Order: sequence, then structure tokens, then C-alpha cells
Amino acid sequence: MYSSHDGKRLAMFWNPIGNKAVRCHLCQHRCRIPEGRMGVCSVRGNIDGRLYTFVYEKAVAVHVDPIEKKPLFHVFPGSRAFSVATVGCNFRCRFCQNWDISQLNTFRKSSHDVKPSDFPGEYLPANRIVELAVSYGCDSIAYTYTEPTVYYEYAYDTAKIAHENRILNLFITNGYITPEALEHISPYLDAANVDLKGFHPEFYKKKIGARLDRLLESLKAYKRLGIWLEVTTLVVPGYDDDPSNFYEIARFIRDELGPETPWHISRFFPNYKMKEVPSTDLKILKKARKIGLEEGLRYVYSGNVPGDEGENTYCYDCGKLLIRRFGFEVVENHLINGKCPRCSAPIDGIGMDHLQVGRSSYWLV
Repeated sequence: MYSSHDGKRLAMFWNPIGNKAVRCHLCQHRCRIPEGRMGVCSVRGNIDGRLYTFVYEKAVAVHVDPIEKKPLFHVFPGSRAFSVATVGCNFRCRFCQNWDISQLNTFRKSSHDVKPSDFPGEYLPANRIVELAVSYGCDSIAYTYTEPTVYYEYAYDTAKIAHENRILNLFITNGYITPEALEHISPYLDAANVDLKGFHPEFYKKKIGARLDRLLESLKAYKRLGIWLEVTTLVVPGYDDDPSNFYEIARFIRDELGPETPWHISRFFPNYKMKEVPSTDLKILKKARKIGLEEGLRYVYSGNVPGDEGENTYCYDCGKLLIRRFGFEVVENHLINGKCPRCSAPIDGIGMDHLQVGRSSYWLV
């Protein structure tokens, strides 16, 4: 399906800082990268005083998904999203669900003698992604599975072409992008689901390798730029499952992002370097959802719990069931022109008058 491609291209958002070192300004780490070294993401490296990306147009995963899988519940409900990813991530989450591709190159420290085989994937040019999205009946392209920030050049070029073809662009992201990089892509970026993994700075520092305050500023930047935003919190037992954490997150979303911002509270399953931690107790998820609703959020969802009432969308005004889901599938949609059929309250989101249900998903790569 694809031809070979080495993935190397001059990177965006960096400047030289002397002695052939560079400063990367793509993500909030703002790595200082000496000549011959890689950034935290392990896919951007300094060669002879210039910063390169090594995963440009090199897809490691391509999939047609229901958009609910992202999860984005308020963007064209029931539609398909053409999903694409490269290797790499700028976080080091010990509970990563896609560690086999996101953390694949974390061993690499040197940018000297980089070989195409060091970065797995198949050549998939930006224009071909858009062509495939159209051919598979997708209303959107999702940059997902790993962290889209680290393959920004690839996502940016694809997003521009998709925008010209009236296809939505979606970031499924940890949110650790710089304000300047986010603003640059914002004319083409329609929606994002951002992980807010907890509200304790030490948790972010020790288990993720990032700063919470910088992420919170990024979330506010998404909202300020007019990008539709949904927030996901993975509830890890013993780390971010206390009620105070839920209250703080709910209040931050309400006060800084707006009560119309959907909050997805997702169940943790043991994985990667935290296999000893048990799955999230369903009672804790229900408690968190209750807190979110009590704090005034319009839409609070339970994730990774197929069949739970928390998967459904209810009218924030009269309480009527509007969209019933099972897992990632929309099985009922009662909205009329994006409004509640009982009280006519407008339901927030993009394309909420979309009435498709029961779309399938499948791997392409």
C-alpha cells in the first residue's frame, strides 16, 4: 500500500542557542538539545546544529474508528474518524495503554547514525491520509494513539489538506503543547480530547514526568482559541482516586473551561509498568461522575465501562436521555436539530445534529 520513506524532515519550532545546541519550542518541556542528541520525545534530534523530526509521514498505526472511541462524544456523534499515529511521546506515563508504540524509542539518546528502521512505520503521505479518510466515509481525522504533538509537522500538513476538504481535525493528546505551536495549528484544529490525569503536581512529576501547571495553561489556551474541548481523566487506584482530586478537576473545568466542556472519567486497567495496580472500582467512577454533575458540569461520562448509564448523554436542563451508547457505539440518538426534543435545550458540541448510528471500525495498518 505504501512505499519506503525515511521520515526525516527539518522540524518546526526551534532555534539555535550556540555551540550547535538547539532549543525546541514544540512542547512544554522546551528541551535544550545538544548536537547529536535527541529530545525527550525520542523522535526529534539535533544533527549538526539543526533540529529534525524522524517520523514525518511515517505511520505506525492507521485505523477507522467510531469517534466515540477517542473519546469525543460531542463531535458528530456516531461518525467515523480516520485515525493515524507515529511512534513517540513526550510523557513517560507508567500506566500507558499504548506503550508498545508510544514508548518504543525512549532508549534512543543519540541522533547520530539514525536509520529509517529505528522508527517503525509505513510511508503514508499527508494527502493520502485525506484521500483515505474520504474513501472510508470519515468525517474527521484523529491524530491519536501516541502523542500528536511530537509528530506535529505530519499532523499540521495533513490538517491543512483535510481542512480544504471539509474534514475535521482532532487531537487526542496529553495537552503538553506550547502556546505558539497550538496557535499555529489552531485554524485547522477543530476539536481535542485532552488528558487531565490528576490534579496533584507530585503525581504529574513522579508518574508522568511533566508539570501540572503548564498543562492547565495549555487547556485554557485550547478553550481560548475556540477549539472544541473534551477532557479525560484516567482514574488510577491509589494515585488519583480520592474525592478531593475529583472536586478540584470538576471545578477547574467548570470555572476555567466552561460547564459545557464534557468530562470523561475513565476506568484504569493494569498495564505497562503498573500491572500490580488493580482496576478502578466502579463505585469510585460513579462517585467521581456524581461529583462532576453536582459541581455543575453539563456532561460527565464514565469510560471503559460498557453498558453503564454514564456512557449516555442526558439533557442538562430536563434530564431526558438523548444519546444512548454501548461501548463505542451509538445505539440511539434522539436529538432533533442538535436540541433536546422535550425542552429544546441546545446540546453543546460540533455537528450534534448528526444522526448516524452503529458505525464499524477496522485496522488498515
